[in-house]
Amino acid sequence: MTLSRTRIRAIVRKELRDYRRNRFIAGTMTIMPVLFLVLPITDIFTISADASADKIDRLIGITVLYMLLIPAMVPAAISAYAVIGEREQGTLEPVLTTPVRREEFLLGKALAALIPTIVISYVMFGIFLGAVAAFAHRNVASDIFQAPRILAQLLFTPLLAGWSIWAGIAISSRSSDVRVSQQLGTLASLPPLAVTSLMGFGVIQPTLTLALALGAGLLAIDLLAWRLVSTMFNGERLITGAKATTRDTTAAFRPRNLPEEASRR
Repeated sequence: MTLSRTRIRAIVRKELRDYRRNRFIAGTMTIMPVLFLVLPITDIFTISADASADKIDRLIGITVLYMLLIPAMVPAAISAYAVIGEREQGTLEPVLTTPVRREEFLLGKALAALIPTIVISYVMFGIFLGAVAAFAHRNVASDIFQAPRILAQLLFTPLLAGWSIWAGIAISSRSSDVRVSQQLGTLASLPPLAVTSLMGFGVIQPTLTLALALGAGLLAIDLLAWRLVSTMFNGERLITGAKATTRDTTAAFRPRNLPEEASRR
C-alpha cells in the first residue's frame, strides 16, 4: 500500500487550521500545559536544602509525572474530538467523500495532534529545566539533571503522545457523543504512565537499557495501533449512522457520483 504524502499533508493542514478556530482545542493546548508546568516548579522550589534523599526522590518523581502528563493528556483530548467532533459539525462527510484513503485520513489526523503536542511538551520541559537550573537548590538540580531522567522525558514524550492519539481516535470513531469520547480518551491515555511513574519514583531504576526497551515496546504498540484503528474505521457507518455492511468500507472515501445517486432517490 502506497500512501500519498500530499493527501496526508492536506489533512494535517486542515486540522491545524481547525485547531486555531476551535476554542476548546486552543484552550487545551495552552492552559493544560501551563498548569502541568506550574505545579512541578512549585514543588521543586519548596524542597529545602536539607531534605532527605528519599523525600527529594519522591518529589522529583512527582514532577516528572506532571511533565509526562502533558504529552499523555493534551493529545488525548484533541484526538478524542477528531472524528466525532467533525461528525457533529457536519464537516466529516465532505472529507470522507474525497479520494483520501482511511489510512491517510487517520495518519493525517494523528500527525496534526502529534506535532503541536511534541513542540509544547519540549518547550514546557525546557522552561522547567531552565527554572530548576536558575532557582532550585544545587542538590535538587543535580538530581533532576541526571541523564536517565532527561532521556526518559525526551524519549517517552512522543511515544506517550502516540498512544494517547490512537486511543483517542479509536474512541472518537466509535463514540456518538463528544463529551463521552473525551472522557474515555483521557482515561485511555493513563495506562502507560504507570511504568513511567514507577521510573520517576525510583521504584524501577531508569537505566538506559530499560528506557530503550520500553521505548521500543511503545513504538511497536503505536505502529500496531495505527493499523488496528485503520481496520476498525468505517466511513459509511460514520456518515449514515448505520452498521458496517459486507461491502468494501473504503468506498466511503471515494468521490461520489452525485447525479447518479440523486436519480436513485
